[in-house]
Amino acid sequence: MSTKANYPISEIGKGKPGFSKTRSIIEAAFYGNNVVKVETLKEAYNLAKNSPGTIVTDMPVYRGEEFGLDADAKVLLFNDGAITGRYATARRIAGEPGVDCDALDKVAMDAVYKSRWKKMYHATVFAGLDPEFMVKCHLLIPEGEENIMYNWMLNFQYMSDEYVKMYKESQPVGDGKEADIYIFSDPQWIPEEAPGVSFDCLSDPAKKTLCYFNTETNCACILGMRYFGEHKKGTLTMVWAIANRNGYASCHGGQKEYLLPDGTKYVASVYGLSGSGKSTLTHAKHGGKYEIKVLHDDAFIINTDTCASIAIEPTYFDKTADYPTGCPDNQYLLTAQNCSATLDEDGKVQLVTEDIRNGNGRAIKSKLWSPNRVDKIDAPVNAIFWIMKDPTIPPVVKLKGAALASVMGATLATKRSSAERLAPGVDPNKLVVVPYANPFRTYPLANDYEKFKKLVEEKNVDCYIVNTGDFMGKKVQPKDTLGVLEAIVEKRADFHQWGPFSDIEIMDWEGFVPDMNDAEYTSQLKARMQDRVNEVEAFAVEKGGYDKLPDEAVEALKKLVAELD
Repeated sequence: MSTKANYPISEIGKGKPGFSKTRSIIEAAFYGNNVVKVETLKEAYNLAKNSPGTIVTDMPVYRGEEFGLDADAKVLLFNDGAITGRYATARRIAGEPGVDCDALDKVAMDAVYKSRWKKMYHATVFAGLDPEFMVKCHLLIPEGEENIMYNWMLNFQYMSDEYVKMYKESQPVGDGKEADIYIFSDPQWIPEEAPGVSFDCLSDPAKKTLCYFNTETNCACILGMRYFGEHKKGTLTMVWAIANRNGYASCHGGQKEYLLPDGTKYVASVYGLSGSGKSTLTHAKHGGKYEIKVLHDDAFIINTDTCASIAIEPTYFDKTADYPTGCPDNQYLLTAQNCSATLDEDGKVQLVTEDIRNGNGRAIKSKLWSPNRVDKIDAPVNAIFWIMKDPTIPPVVKLKGAALASVMGATLATKRSSAERLAPGVDPNKLVVVPYANPFRTYPLANDYEKFKKLVEEKNVDCYIVNTGDFMGKKVQPKDTLGVLEAIVEKRADFHQWGPFSDIEIMDWEGFVPDMNDAEYTSQLKARMQDRVNEVEAFAVEKGGYDKLPDEAVEALKKLVAELD
């Protein structure tokens, strides 16, 4: 499926698809006489290489010609300054209660006006890597921010001959009513008083940054934000919104397909925030016991009718903390952000990782990092795994009933990630609930709830919770989680009713068997289940009930609490 960029005269005008107020403000900027279109990845590389402050390492880009780069391309490093993580506080989403679009539109309008004094670059990519679902995305960003643009073109699919042809052959998404995505970004933006402009509409307490999404009309305005992750996730935010409107479950997680010795396939989807282990689980080779295909470890969508899955991005935006200098995996780096550099014994510039400089050092790795990578898995998904860091949950439990399975995803509990920039006063160690491990949703939560419920209820997808944190003080190791996964995939997992719960089953895992006769443990378990009840009840009233879930969702959780009494 493809989006729409060109319109017959008869389709242009007020009230017609693609011509909202916010979109009109943003799209017009792309046609200014101060705009330079960047057509190829080679152009973007050279602009980034020569951008002030870029560190050109002596690390070659492995097989760079296969992605449209020259054979002598090097890994580029760029550091953002003091901010090295996402800042969710700055997000303003059209349609949510309390969001003043008229005021935000004026902020965007003024930012666009001020950009006239700058040379602006216009880059274009595809998001979605199969003819079934492909979206064209445009980024406008000022001179001096060439590294963000280059990373963005690497992270998504640059317009190679192969993908341009694929896109032309794809069918229009949403009966031709879905327009291309347009993103205006000015990381250099500084809020200055101007006639008709008020910054009271910004949610950033300091009133210095803004991520404004109007996902109904596929446009966004990102102001004062240097971190590349804001541009990556900002784009995904809108791609996921388009997918949601058109019958797909939008997934922040990883998916892989196992080919078992008997010829059957098993497709597992894992959902978790940054640092939860979703990448580890997705890319685990299991000692070569199975033939494995990897879809992606961060962003994909599931067709809720066919249960086939499609990757959104070709590359991987990963932490560098676990990949020391000289690590074999670093062969696949394309760029790095917020890391250091030094000279080796031969006087060559090498990357310094392991978060020595700052937390959340990042790199974009090429598709070649995962040799078994595919862009689509046609085999229907078999299982959903909600990855949680909840100390009262054993390494694995199985959920029965579609309402419970989906609401447990809606109350996915985890710890904060170093990838996040938190507002002052927020406790970074507090367990938080992030529905479906996706803090980038721009539509009502009930939409995701119904999509995942459908997969379980109508498509017979199994649903599990895996705890990759600690269980009552004992760390769940990767070998435990992988062992659990292998037992399930091989159909030798022995699940039985867990204590008093009629809708939760457990597989006993050595060293992690919960003592249901321990009053302190069951008290903590009940408290955590009650936390989930409280979260869902809060959804019903916060933001004017924007994220209210069906009554059956909270009732499924209340049943668990009652069974512990």
